[in-house]
Amino acid sequence: MGPYCVEETRSYYTKVRTRYLRRTHKFGIEVPKTVEEALAIDEATGTDFWRMAIEKEMKNVRAAFDVRHDGSLPVGHKEIKCHLIFDIKSDTLARKARFVAGGHMTDPPKESTYSSVVSRESVRIFFLLAALNDVDVISCDIQNAYINAETKEKVWFRGGKELGPDCGKVIVIVRALYGLKSSGARFREHLAQTLRNAGFAGCKADPDVWLRPAQKADGTKIYEYALCYVDDCLFQGLDPNKFMDYLATTYILKEGSVKQPDTYLGADIRLYELTSGDKAWSLSSDTYVKRAVAEVERELSFVGKQLKKKVVSPFASNYRPELDATPELDEQRAGYYASLTGVLRWCIELGRIDIIVEVGLLARFQACPREGHLDQLFHIFAYLKRYNRSSLVFDWTEPNLDESQFSGCDWKEYYPGAAEAIPTNMPEPRGKSVSTTCFVDADHAGCRLTRRSHSGVLIFVNRAPILWFSKRQATVESSTFGSESVALRQAIDLIEALRYKLRMMGVPVDGATKVFCDNDSVVKTTTRPESTLKKKHNAINYHRIREAQAAGHIQIAWIDGQENLADALTKVIVGARRHYLLSQILW
Repeated sequence: MGPYCVEETRSYYTKVRTRYLRRTHKFGIEVPKTVEEALAIDEATGTDFWRMAIEKEMKNVRAAFDVRHDGSLPVGHKEIKCHLIFDIKSDTLARKARFVAGGHMTDPPKESTYSSVVSRESVRIFFLLAALNDVDVISCDIQNAYINAETKEKVWFRGGKELGPDCGKVIVIVRALYGLKSSGARFREHLAQTLRNAGFAGCKADPDVWLRPAQKADGTKIYEYALCYVDDCLFQGLDPNKFMDYLATTYILKEGSVKQPDTYLGADIRLYELTSGDKAWSLSSDTYVKRAVAEVERELSFVGKQLKKKVVSPFASNYRPELDATPELDEQRAGYYASLTGVLRWCIELGRIDIIVEVGLLARFQACPREGHLDQLFHIFAYLKRYNRSSLVFDWTEPNLDESQFSGCDWKEYYPGAAEAIPTNMPEPRGKSVSTTCFVDADHAGCRLTRRSHSGVLIFVNRAPILWFSKRQATVESSTFGSESVALRQAIDLIEALRYKLRMMGVPVDGATKVFCDNDSVVKTTTRPESTLKKKHNAINYHRIREAQAAGHIQIAWIDGQENLADALTKVIVGARRHYLLSQILW
């Protein structure tokens, strides 16, 4: 695609921060900005959709208000503005209103405002463990979550038309209303205390993973887990309904949200039947991808464009983004480029590993993207439109590896005292044990502009892909040996972090992580104690890898480059080999 005319695409290319204010319609439905506009739309269309949405929201947030009927101003409080934000739900086209406080008008609170959320690899481990230990899974969504917690901020506002009889009155905000700087942190503290009261303890490797000991009818000791992503909760255990009943004593759970999960964080969740007949949980971005593609197509239609057809790979043939010399995008289109990149990055988090290299290469240019870069983003969306179905299956069965590939050596003379750092405060291991496998690779001097190499790491727990890494290296390596050593050192860092997380979640870890590398020189140099380092500038990586083996938490073996799954995370691959590698990861 060539240059775009800014005047013709004012509603198309907009910054993310101003998109809501500039948008007048969504899915063909007019979206108001004020209560007056909302009621006027209802009157013009002969409906009451927006009025009902406003009344529903204000009923839900009433508990957050202390109305001063005598008109007295609260001492030591600051006046702010509050307003309603309007939106359209993508699945049902239902109208939605959200009452938010003007937190930008308040001073930074003295206490912490940080509120964490569960990590994506913890979610993947969660579903793996559910099938591994054969327990049920249930999910729920807490309604108007923040206002369950009290706020420490001292603020007030004058009621607007949406408050009916309280319009114009002085209203003190007493609960963690959406929009206040500390509301996220206050709700997380409230939910954390609720879970502690139920016997859960926070995981020190991920504070939003909660576990408590349990025992199955056959005497098997396991852990029950609860995951929290703000107000979206997942639970696996012996009696999920009982846990939800407990939550319902403190919170209002959204109607219809208490069920076996079918979506979580935008991903489709379903049970998958393995070839053995066993069941495993799977995660896919199918619905998210289809909606994202539809939104891009809708935006392109504004300028008479459409996505390409019959696209078989994420990049056009022989395209190199670092060599792109097309004109730079203007500020508005650069903002749109960044928003599209964010959408694709979330697709990767939801399992679309097949586009990780291409998106990573384009993401480097967010500060100053070019027209050719934007065209390639559209090319990726065209690829996703054609290949819109892909799943990660958390296969809990053990991999069948040839142990003879991994030679055992005596490293005591070279690294005396080397041992894996087992956390002393980890919970008692419960449930079935898991094994870990890692594939690592590097594309030497892959960047044509800087000649930096690109690392790729893929880690499995049992047969389930749990963690993936694809990134340009920070240094320029003069040899393939150097780039592969850097990638292997990065893989060891990721392996140790994952093994720590598994142990802190109470999961028994079976043996060392089996690491596959396709560089014979690196494998021989780092697996034979008697080998010497001939490239002194690689000393840090050399000793880091060897000491990890001496400590006993990794074992390294050579693998043919054609079979190395991490190769799909280091470079742009096309054709039959791309299909083969990805078929070993995605279903």
